[in-house]
This record gives sequence, structure tokens and C-alpha cells, in this order.
Amino acid sequence: MPETYVVAGANLAGGTAAATLRGDGFEGRVVLVGEEPVAPYERPPLSKEFLRGEAPFEKALIRPPDFWDANQIECRFGSRVARIDVGSRQAILDDGEAIRYDKVLVATGLRNRTLGVPGAHLGGVHTLRTVADAEAIRAHAAGATRAVVVGMGFIGAEVAASLRLCGLEVVAVEPLPAPCYRALGPQIGAVVAAIHADHGVKMHLGESVDAFEGGDRVERVVTGSGMRIDCDVVVVGVGASPVTDLLEDEGVHLENGIVVDEHCRTNIDGVYAAGDVANHLHPLVGHHIRVEHWQNAMKQGAAAAKAMLGSTEPYDEVHWFWSDQYDANIQSAGHVSDWANPVIRGDLESRSFVAFYLRDGWIEGAVALNRGRDLRRCIALMKSKAVVDPAKLADPDTDVRSALATV
Repeated sequence: MPETYVVAGANLAGGTAAATLRGDGFEGRVVLVGEEPVAPYERPPLSKEFLRGEAPFEKALIRPPDFWDANQIECRFGSRVARIDVGSRQAILDDGEAIRYDKVLVATGLRNRTLGVPGAHLGGVHTLRTVADAEAIRAHAAGATRAVVVGMGFIGAEVAASLRLCGLEVVAVEPLPAPCYRALGPQIGAVVAAIHADHGVKMHLGESVDAFEGGDRVERVVTGSGMRIDCDVVVVGVGASPVTDLLEDEGVHLENGIVVDEHCRTNIDGVYAAGDVANHLHPLVGHHIRVEHWQNAMKQGAAAAKAMLGSTEPYDEVHWFWSDQYDANIQSAGHVSDWANPVIRGDLESRSFVAFYLRDGWIEGAVALNRGRDLRRCIALMKSKAVVDPAKLADPDTDVRSALATV
């Protein structure tokens, strides 16, 4: 009998994994199960071009619509793997169907956190995770004049920018000291705050939300300090949690997601994980990290498929991500452990720079604003852990790739 590989999660990670299995010659049965009723797609446009009505959903699909049938990948869109029974090697779907597997990849991604405050159920209060969410926000924003964005991480900041570009007044409420604070640190976060302020976003930092008020629909936001902010629509972006329910009580190591090694393997034979849900051992970083970005989902989905087919190559990508907000392009690479004392190439005030973060003389991470080429050129240095010369890094006339320290 041919082997059966089940992929739980028809998203970028899961869809890329299924496509890679076929592309790398797997001839057995591939079953791709996804909770959304649509084929795998990329999520970044949901907070940007798609939300603004500038690009159709079809442009976000990771493969042409006929790809899955043409490659004999059994797609169960609109279904969910409710439980994985590792003892009998069965994936149990939410309708009760049991699919026996030889290997299973869990790429279930994230579930949005919600605010447990009064009025969170009101119409017009949204979160953003799926294309249906983006369509609902777009529909409500079309008849709105004032929006409140709660949480200015990357999703919130991108939504705020898109709503401003659509002509809405935008008020942002963020409990941390700056937008994108955890991902970019305080210094670069302050630059992002200034960009939004220049575009008319009214920002309340260090502020929480106590309630949403209104009749059937939201009419105002009440903050922890007692402010009452009138609005027509609210988008809440306060983080997300890895979806691990399907593996609970099965002996799989769960801690901040599904714990896997550098080959995307869990502690249970035949069970793999990839994408946002995977807390993976990173050979370069030296410990487990969980990454919630497009590049990791795509690259790790492919790496997991190759590991399922017997590859012994570790997954050691230098993590990289980007965000477009107005005319600002933000890129980040690596994994920063300390935001203090960056080496700056360019100028923060002019908003064209790269901030390099060093540890033991090598670049462990970098953040760029409107200077993506320099950032991408340093990725090979990060991967090699080469000791660099800070003066050369800071010199805009020196190619970043030539910034090695002189022995």
C-alpha cells in the first residue's frame, strides 16, 4: 500500500509542504486539510493591498486553482483536523472521518487573541486573520469615517496605514511604549510612531482598552485611563496563540507551540510541525524560537516536507520579514536578543537606515527602513557568524558584504 501523508493546515506552510511533497517525488497519498473554504493563500495582502481594494484575492493564492487536482493532492477545504491520535496514527476530522497516516505535518498556524472586555461582541469590532475577516473590515470601513485600531504590532500598524490611505480618521490604542515594540525594539518603534503621526494617526501609547460601547454596533472605545473615543469600526490586533488543540493529551511536547527539532520533527515518531505553530530549534540562534512571518511559513513548510521524505538538512534559515506602511518599507532579519547600542548605517531622522545588532562581534539581527538592499546583503554574514567591523557597517560607502573585521 502507498504511504499516506496528512497535512493539517491549508495555509502557506501547509500548502507549500503539500506542493513540495509532490515536487520532490512523493507518489503516495497526500491529504491537505484546511479550515477555511478556500485554497491556500498568502496572508500579507490582507492588511494591505486586498484590504484597500487594490488587488483581488486570486493574486494571493500560493498556487493556481487547478494545481491541487493536477497534482493529485486531496483537498479538504472547509474541514478541520480536530484531533490527531498518535497511537493509531489517525487524523480525526471535525465531521468524524478518520484518515490513517504514515506521517502527519501540523501547520495549524495561529488563533487570534480577543479582548475579554464588555462590548467585544458588538458589530463593527473585528480581528484580522482570514480573507473573510479582511472582507468584513473592508465592507464596514467603506461606510465609516473613524476607526480605532487596538494594538499596533505589525498587523495593527499595517491596518492603520491602510485605513488612513482609504481616507478614514484613525486612532490607535497601544499598551506598549511604541508600535511594533517587541519586533523592532524601542528606538525603531519610535520611528514607526513618528511615521504614523505624520500621516495623521492619533496614537495613545501605554494605554489599554476597558470596554466597547454601542447599540448593535460599536460606537466608542473606553480606555483604561477613562478616555472615550468615538468610532464607526474597530480592528483589534492584540496577538495570536498557536493552535495546538489537536495534539493535546497525545504526548507531543507543547510549549509556546509545538516543539520540534531542526528537522521539524516532534518528540513523537511520524509527527512534524511547521510555520507559525512550530517552536523550532534554530541551529544559528542556539535555542528554540517560534516565528510568525511569511518567509518562515514558506521556507519551513518546504523544509518539513523534505524532512518527511528523509532529508537530513537542518532548517537553519535566517529569518527575514518585511512590512509596508504608507511609503515606508520596513525589513528585519535575524533574531535580536538585546536592542541596546545598534550600529546605524544611514540616518534615523531621514528614515533611511539599517540598524545592526551585534553579539560577540557578529550580526545577530538587523532592521532596515527604506534600505532593504543593505539588510539583505548582510544575511550571509549573519548565517556565517562572521566577526564584522562596526565602522565598516556604519559606512554607507562600504558594501555590507565587505564589512568583515581585519584579523
